[in-house]
Amino acid sequence: MKRSIVRLSLILAAAATAAGCATDTGGSAQSGVSVTRFHLNQPIARGEIAVEASDLEDANSIAFAERALPVARELTRLGWTVTVRNPNSEHVAVVRIEQGRRAAARRSGLSIGIGGGTGGYRSGVGVGLGTTIPIGGSGPIVVTELSVRIQRRSDATAIWEGRAQLEARESAPLADPRNATNRLAAALFEGFPGESGRTIRVR
Repeated sequence: MKRSIVRLSLILAAAATAAGCATDTGGSAQSGVSVTRFHLNQPIARGEIAVEASDLEDANSIAFAERALPVARELTRLGWTVTVRNPNSEHVAVVRIEQGRRAAARRSGLSIGIGGGTGGYRSGVGVGLGTTIPIGGSGPIVVTELSVRIQRRSDATAIWEGRAQLEARESAPLADPRNATNRLAAALFEGFPGESGRTIRVR
Protein backbone atom coordinates (compact mmCIF):
# COMPACT_ATOMS: atom_id res chain seq x y z
CA MET A 1 0.00 0.00 0.00
CA LYS A 2 2.89 2.36 0.86
CA ARG A 3 4.49 1.60 -2.52
CA SER A 4 1.25 2.54 -4.27
CA ILE A 5 1.10 5.87 -2.38
CA VAL A 6 4.71 6.69 -3.28
CA ARG A 7 4.07 5.84 -6.93
CA LEU A 8 0.96 8.03 -7.03
CA SER A 9 2.92 10.90 -5.47
CA LEU A 10 5.46 10.63 -8.28
CA ILE A 11 2.67 10.60 -10.86
CA LEU A 12 1.15 13.75 -9.41
CA ALA A 13 4.53 15.48 -9.19
CA ALA A 14 5.19 14.74 -12.86
CA ALA A 15 1.74 15.95 -13.80
CA ALA A 16 2.23 19.17 -11.87
CA THR A 17 5.55 19.77 -13.64
CA ALA A 18 3.93 19.23 -17.02
CA ALA A 19 1.18 21.65 -16.09
CA GLY A 20 3.78 24.35 -15.64
CA CYS A 21 4.89 23.92 -19.25
CA ALA A 22 1.55 23.65 -21.04
CA THR A 23 -1.75 25.48 -21.15
CA ASP A 24 -4.53 23.95 -19.06
CA THR A 25 -6.98 22.12 -21.32
CA GLY A 26 -9.95 22.55 -19.03
CA GLY A 27 -9.92 18.95 -17.86
CA SER A 28 -12.04 17.60 -20.70
CA ALA A 29 -9.21 15.32 -21.89
CA GLN A 30 -8.80 17.52 -24.96
CA SER A 31 -5.08 16.89 -24.66
CA GLY A 32 -5.81 13.17 -24.95
CA VAL A 33 -4.66 10.16 -22.98
CA SER A 34 -0.97 9.48 -22.42
CA VAL A 35 -0.25 5.82 -23.27
CA THR A 36 2.95 3.77 -22.90
CA ARG A 37 3.23 0.06 -23.69
CA PHE A 38 5.96 -2.57 -23.42
CA HIS A 39 6.19 -6.05 -24.94
CA LEU A 40 8.65 -8.51 -26.49
CA ASN A 41 7.68 -7.86 -30.13
CA GLN A 42 6.45 -11.44 -30.39
CA PRO A 43 2.98 -12.80 -31.24
CA ILE A 44 0.75 -12.96 -28.17
CA ALA A 45 -1.44 -16.06 -28.15
CA ARG A 46 -5.02 -15.69 -26.96
CA GLY A 47 -6.63 -18.02 -24.47
CA GLU A 48 -8.30 -17.87 -21.08
CA ILE A 49 -7.39 -14.84 -19.02
CA ALA A 50 -8.41 -13.76 -15.53
CA VAL A 51 -8.60 -10.09 -14.55
CA GLU A 52 -7.14 -9.56 -11.08
CA ALA A 53 -6.26 -6.60 -8.88
CA SER A 54 -2.61 -5.77 -8.25
CA ASP A 55 -3.48 -4.93 -4.64
CA LEU A 56 -4.73 -7.94 -2.69
CA GLU A 57 -6.94 -5.65 -0.61
CA ASP A 58 -8.99 -4.99 -3.76
CA ALA A 59 -9.23 -8.64 -4.81
CA ASN A 60 -12.83 -9.04 -3.64
CA SER A 61 -13.84 -5.40 -3.92
CA ILE A 62 -17.10 -4.64 -5.73
CA ALA A 63 -15.71 -1.23 -6.67
CA PHE A 64 -12.65 -2.80 -8.31
CA ALA A 65 -14.77 -5.35 -10.18
CA GLU A 66 -16.89 -2.53 -11.59
CA ARG A 67 -13.93 -0.39 -12.60
CA ALA A 68 -12.08 -3.32 -14.17
CA LEU A 69 -15.00 -4.13 -16.50
CA PRO A 70 -13.66 -1.90 -19.33
CA VAL A 71 -10.40 -3.88 -19.26
CA ALA A 72 -12.33 -7.15 -19.49
CA ARG A 73 -14.32 -5.80 -22.44
CA GLU A 74 -11.17 -4.78 -24.30
CA LEU A 75 -9.53 -8.16 -23.69
CA THR A 76 -12.66 -9.91 -24.98
CA ARG A 77 -12.62 -7.70 -28.07
CA LEU A 78 -9.01 -8.70 -28.68
CA GLY A 79 -9.85 -12.41 -28.60
CA TRP A 80 -9.28 -13.54 -25.03
CA THR A 81 -11.82 -15.53 -23.04
CA VAL A 82 -12.16 -13.58 -19.81
CA THR A 83 -12.85 -15.60 -16.69
CA VAL A 84 -13.50 -14.62 -13.08
CA ARG A 85 -11.20 -15.88 -10.31
CA ASN A 86 -9.97 -18.79 -12.41
CA PRO A 87 -6.75 -20.15 -10.83
CA ASN A 88 -6.17 -22.29 -13.92
CA SER A 89 -6.34 -19.58 -16.57
CA GLU A 90 -3.43 -19.46 -18.99
CA HIS A 91 -2.96 -15.71 -18.59
CA VAL A 92 -3.60 -13.13 -15.89
CA ALA A 93 -4.31 -9.44 -16.46
CA VAL A 94 -3.07 -7.65 -13.35
CA VAL A 95 -4.88 -4.32 -13.10
CA ARG A 96 -4.08 -1.24 -11.04
CA ILE A 97 -6.26 1.90 -10.99
CA GLU A 98 -4.98 4.98 -9.18
CA GLN A 99 -6.51 8.41 -8.80
CA GLY A 100 -5.34 11.60 -7.12
CA ARG A 101 -5.71 15.37 -7.24
CA ARG A 102 -3.45 18.32 -7.85
CA ALA A 103 -3.97 22.06 -7.98
CA ALA A 104 -4.76 23.47 -11.40
CA ALA A 105 -2.32 25.98 -12.86
CA ARG A 106 -3.82 29.17 -14.20
CA ARG A 107 -1.94 31.61 -16.43
CA SER A 108 -2.39 35.31 -17.03
CA GLY A 109 -2.19 36.87 -20.48
CA LEU A 110 0.65 39.15 -19.36
CA SER A 111 4.22 38.48 -20.43
CA ILE A 112 7.48 40.34 -20.43
CA GLY A 113 9.42 39.73 -23.63
CA ILE A 114 13.16 40.07 -24.15
CA GLY A 115 14.12 40.44 -27.79
CA GLY A 116 10.95 41.98 -29.18
CA GLY A 117 8.01 40.89 -27.06
CA THR A 118 4.62 41.96 -28.39
CA GLY A 119 2.35 40.99 -25.51
CA GLY A 120 0.34 37.88 -24.89
CA TYR A 121 1.53 34.56 -23.51
CA ARG A 122 5.01 33.78 -24.83
CA SER A 123 4.57 35.95 -27.89
CA GLY A 124 7.51 37.68 -29.46
CA VAL A 125 9.40 38.62 -32.60
CA GLY A 126 12.64 36.79 -33.26
CA VAL A 127 14.02 35.05 -30.20
CA GLY A 128 12.14 36.10 -27.10
CA LEU A 129 11.84 35.01 -23.51
CA GLY A 130 8.35 35.29 -22.02
CA THR A 131 7.73 35.42 -18.30
CA THR A 132 4.15 34.80 -17.21
CA ILE A 133 2.59 35.66 -13.88
CA PRO A 134 0.16 32.99 -12.60
CA ILE A 135 -3.00 34.44 -11.09
CA GLY A 136 -5.11 32.37 -8.70
CA GLY A 137 -6.34 28.84 -9.38
CA SER A 138 -9.26 27.20 -11.09
CA GLY A 139 -10.08 24.17 -8.98
CA PRO A 140 -8.42 20.78 -8.53
CA ILE A 141 -7.37 18.56 -11.42
CA VAL A 142 -8.09 14.84 -11.05
CA VAL A 143 -5.35 12.54 -12.37
CA THR A 144 -6.35 8.94 -13.15
CA GLU A 145 -3.94 6.19 -14.19
CA LEU A 146 -4.72 2.67 -15.41
CA SER A 147 -1.96 0.06 -15.51
CA VAL A 148 -2.37 -3.45 -16.92
CA ARG A 149 0.19 -6.26 -16.97
CA ILE A 150 -0.60 -9.43 -18.93
CA GLN A 151 1.44 -12.34 -17.65
CA ARG A 152 1.61 -16.11 -17.86
CA ARG A 153 0.12 -17.68 -14.76
CA SER A 154 2.56 -20.58 -14.79
CA ASP A 155 5.68 -18.50 -14.13
CA ALA A 156 4.37 -14.90 -13.76
CA THR A 157 6.40 -13.82 -16.79
CA ALA A 158 5.07 -10.55 -18.22
CA ILE A 159 4.29 -10.71 -21.94
CA TRP A 160 2.72 -7.25 -22.25
CA GLU A 161 2.45 -4.22 -20.00
CA GLY A 162 0.89 -0.82 -20.47
CA ARG A 163 -0.22 2.28 -18.63
CA ALA A 164 -2.53 5.13 -19.56
CA GLN A 165 -3.13 8.43 -17.80
CA LEU A 166 -5.54 11.33 -18.18
CA GLU A 167 -6.40 14.53 -16.36
CA ALA A 168 -9.80 16.15 -15.85
CA ARG A 169 -11.24 18.97 -13.81
CA GLU A 170 -12.91 17.79 -10.62
CA SER A 171 -16.33 18.77 -12.00
CA ALA A 172 -15.84 17.05 -15.38
CA PRO A 173 -17.39 13.64 -16.23
CA LEU A 174 -13.92 12.11 -16.69
CA ALA A 175 -13.12 12.82 -13.04
CA ASP A 176 -15.47 9.94 -12.20
CA PRO A 177 -13.35 6.75 -11.92
CA ARG A 178 -15.84 4.72 -13.97
CA ASN A 179 -15.86 7.17 -16.86
CA ALA A 180 -12.11 7.64 -16.67
CA THR A 181 -11.43 3.89 -16.72
CA ASN A 182 -13.64 3.44 -19.79
CA ARG A 183 -11.64 6.09 -21.62
CA LEU A 184 -8.29 4.83 -20.38
CA ALA A 185 -8.95 1.18 -21.28
CA ALA A 186 -10.04 2.10 -24.81
CA ALA A 187 -6.90 4.18 -25.32
CA LEU A 188 -4.57 1.65 -23.71
CA PHE A 189 -5.66 -1.24 -25.93
CA GLU A 190 -6.07 0.77 -29.14
CA GLY A 191 -3.85 -0.73 -31.83
CA PHE A 192 -2.82 -3.57 -29.49
CA PRO A 193 -0.07 -4.47 -28.77
CA GLY A 194 1.22 -1.05 -29.86
CA GLU A 195 4.79 0.15 -30.33
CA SER A 196 6.89 -1.03 -27.40
CA GLY A 197 8.58 1.61 -25.28
CA ARG A 198 6.98 4.60 -26.99
CA THR A 199 4.69 7.08 -25.23
CA ILE A 200 1.88 8.32 -27.45
CA ARG A 201 -1.10 10.63 -27.07
CA VAL A 202 -4.47 9.06 -27.90
CA ARG A 203 -7.27 11.55 -28.48
